[in-house]
Amino acid sequence: MNRPTVFAVLSLAILSAAAVWIVQRNGWTLYYGDAEAHLQVARRMVDSRTPGYGQLGAVWLPLPHLLMLPLVWNDVMWRTGLAGAIPSAIFFVAGGGFLFAAARRAFHSVEAGVIATGVFALNPNILYLQATPMTEPIFFASIAALLYFTVVFAQTATMTAAAGAGVASFIGTLTRYDAWFLIPFVAAYIYWRTPKRRLKFALVYGAIACLGPLLWIAHNVWWFSDPFDFYRGPYSPKAIQKGVTYPGDHDWPTAIEYVFTAGRLCAGWVTLTLGIAGIAVAIRKLVLWPLLLLSLTPCFYVWSMASSSATPIFVPNLPPHGYYNTRYGLCFVVVFAFASGSLALLAPARRRSAIAASAVAITALFWLIPPSPGRWITWKESQVNSQARRAWTKAAADYLAGNYRNGGIFTMLGDEAGIYREAGIPLRQALTDGNEPAWMAAAARPDLFLYEKWAVAQGGDEVSKAVAKMGNTYTRVDEIVEPGAPPLDIYRRNP
Repeated sequence: MNRPTVFAVLSLAILSAAAVWIVQRNGWTLYYGDAEAHLQVARRMVDSRTPGYGQLGAVWLPLPHLLMLPLVWNDVMWRTGLAGAIPSAIFFVAGGGFLFAAARRAFHSVEAGVIATGVFALNPNILYLQATPMTEPIFFASIAALLYFTVVFAQTATMTAAAGAGVASFIGTLTRYDAWFLIPFVAAYIYWRTPKRRLKFALVYGAIACLGPLLWIAHNVWWFSDPFDFYRGPYSPKAIQKGVTYPGDHDWPTAIEYVFTAGRLCAGWVTLTLGIAGIAVAIRKLVLWPLLLLSLTPCFYVWSMASSSATPIFVPNLPPHGYYNTRYGLCFVVVFAFASGSLALLAPARRRSAIAASAVAITALFWLIPPSPGRWITWKESQVNSQARRAWTKAAADYLAGNYRNGGIFTMLGDEAGIYREAGIPLRQALTDGNEPAWMAAAARPDLFLYEKWAVAQGGDEVSKAVAKMGNTYTRVDEIVEPGAPPLDIYRRNP
């Protein structure tokens, strides 16, 4: 690793650590419901009535949860969310390093790498997510590594570069389904780019890259008897969004509008302007493959919205004027950040340092004036959508921390898991819908198989139905009502 890359990685590490500290200090680490859920998936693998590999489930890809395992067993790391934030931060640093190296190599300019990395890393939406247990930082790191190795392959045509691209795709395919979409395009590029042994290079890349999807399909077959349970099973987005209509469904122009709007809000006007200008320069310099590769992910989101794959995006300035999946727009930040690196080529070599410093400074100032988290669309989404959940989670956690001693808790596996994390109650104390077959028996015939002394139910869920079947066996000892959320009821078994 050369000196500029080392400096870039060290700078990214300092920036990442500062962001993790700020997010943790303000209590934002687990604002996203998905962040809480990812953390709990990993925790259940080591702390559950039925711990182990089966707790991974069928829908969310496994790598982010496996990366948390060395930390999530620690109660402090679990309760604070740092067990999930630290892996995200590490991959943010790695991804930034690969982006720097890719831009430097593609544009033959250190200053181009500085601009690309600075525009990417100083975006507060990126910085916020890399300080939480979300999957985007790991995915973006895999994309940056894939970009780097394909750029190297275009210049060297070596098997090492093809294999490196395969490993980058492998990591991505075990993190987000977006990476599955990229495999045929990258394989075609590797095949097309080399006049000799082209099939061998493409096959090596494809064999490594496709290993991720094949492993996950095998996992679904083994645990759920359906190779595509992640796509059509009861917990898939298709099942959750069934019967729900959203803007962009079977409407390609609207889907494009919503995806691009999310991208503009995530990137900000300065990054958008730099990126568009950079795309023009990159095209003139014939740096085309990186732009195509990085543009595939926005295309994937448009296709997902328009093809009824249950991937809605809501933004505040378009109907229905809400916040949902705005973070999908972060893929544009990567495109614009890389493209903006080409702006260094507009100046003579002796003045490129000034161009790089100016571009990075303008990007930072845009977000710092004023320095309000309300301007960060990803933070705003997590804050708005979690208000009710955070309120009833804290109220229930406070009650159980002061009253629960032992006897077990009958509860659901979803957002309720945050209650036990905040209360410091190990998940093995809870009988949840992830603990088969005991859960199925208790839910179907509570009169025969439900022995827990406590129950936590919400809004007519399976727990509340089972408790109702028990007549006067349980007494409701607390009811928590928050605007925008169904009531949360805490029951205690009568002596």
